[in-house]
Amino acid sequence: MKIKKVVHNETIAHPKTMSSRRSFLSRRIASRSFALPEIAILPQESGGDADVWSSMLPELLGEIIKIVEAREDRWPTRRDVVACGCVCRRWREVTKDVLNRTNQGGKITFPSCLKQPGPRDLPIQCLIKRDKRNAKFYLYLALSPAFTDKGKFLLAARRYRYSAHSEYIISIDADDISQGSNAYVGKLRSDFLGTNFTVYDGEPPYSGAKPSCNRGSRRFASKQICPQVGAGNYEVGQVSYKFNLLKSRGPRRMVCSLKCPWSTESLVEKSDDEKMKAADLNASSLTVLKNKAPRWHEHLQCWCLNFHGRVTVASVKNFQLVATMDQSQPGGIGDEETVLLQFGKVGDDLFTMDFRQPLSPFQAFAICLTSFGTKLACE
Repeated sequence: MKIKKVVHNETIAHPKTMSSRRSFLSRRIASRSFALPEIAILPQESGGDADVWSSMLPELLGEIIKIVEAREDRWPTRRDVVACGCVCRRWREVTKDVLNRTNQGGKITFPSCLKQPGPRDLPIQCLIKRDKRNAKFYLYLALSPAFTDKGKFLLAARRYRYSAHSEYIISIDADDISQGSNAYVGKLRSDFLGTNFTVYDGEPPYSGAKPSCNRGSRRFASKQICPQVGAGNYEVGQVSYKFNLLKSRGPRRMVCSLKCPWSTESLVEKSDDEKMKAADLNASSLTVLKNKAPRWHEHLQCWCLNFHGRVTVASVKNFQLVATMDQSQPGGIGDEETVLLQFGKVGDDLFTMDFRQPLSPFQAFAICLTSFGTKLACE
C-alpha cells in the first residue's frame, strides 16, 4: 500500500511489501495473549523494504501512528498499535513516544502500562482466575461484561509459603513466575498471621529510588549472577488488616498506603521544573485507602455492599476501597464516596477486579492478592 494512500484514507494496514521474516514477526507478536515485552529483539534495519519503512519521515510516521492509536482504543483491535511497534526499531521508538504523549489512562498497550495509573472517570474491569492446585492467580483484562469471557492476559502470580511468611511473585509471563526471571514485575510479602503485607516493585518507581535494605526484599539470596537483572526490590506500599478476633467488629477492615504513579496526562503540559517537583512529591507522598464500610441488611441478616452487578457470590474476600488521602486530587484529600478499587467473587475460582486512578494494574492486583489465604487474626 502506498504511503500517500495511507495518509489520504487516515488509516494504516500491515505493510505487505516488507520481508516475510518481519511480516511474520509482526503478526505473531500482535496475536499473542500478552503485551509486547520490552526486551523483544527486533530484526536488523537493513536491506530492501526494511530500509523503506525505517527511513520514513518522523513527522509522517508520527501522524500515522497517532491515527491508529486514536482509533484502536480497546482490545482486541488495539493489537494494531502493538503491530506498529513491531515493524522496526524506528517504528517502535515513535510508537512509544506517541503513547507517552497521548495516553489518557486506561489504554494498556505495552508492559510498562501495567504500572501506569488507570482512567479517572470510568474504572477498568478485570478478571482474576485462581488455580488452587498450583497456588497461581491470573489477571485478565475483561473484553466484555460477561464473566465467562476469556479476556486479555496481563499478569500472573504464584504463592510461596515459608515457615514464617508467604510471598506472591508477580510476573508478566504465566509460564515463568520467579524472581530471577526477566518477566519479574514485583512481589507481595506477608507476615506470619497474614494481616500485614508489603508490596515490592522490581524496578525503581521514581528517579533516585533506593532498594529496600532488609534481606527479605532481595531478589537473590546469594551473589548476583547476571548484572542485567536487578537484585533489589523497591517498597511501594503496605496493606494491613485490622485485628478482628471472633468477628466481634464485623467484616474485615483494611488500610492501604501506596506510592501511586502520577498520571502522564497531568504532566504533559508541565515544564521540566514542574515535572521534577512532581517527581519529588511523588517520592515522599502516599495515597491512603480504606475499605468502604458495609451496611447490615436486616432481612438478609448479612453485611452488604453495592457492587453494581459486578459481584454475585457472598464472600469474606469481597471489598471496596475508597481514598482518605489521594495525592492525585487537589489538596491531597480523597473522595470517600468514589470507589477506587473493588474486588469480589463471581465463581468458585473466578473474581472481578475494577480499579481506577490513581491505582495501576500492578498495584490493584497486589492489593487483591492480599484477600486470598487464611488470616488467623481476622477470621
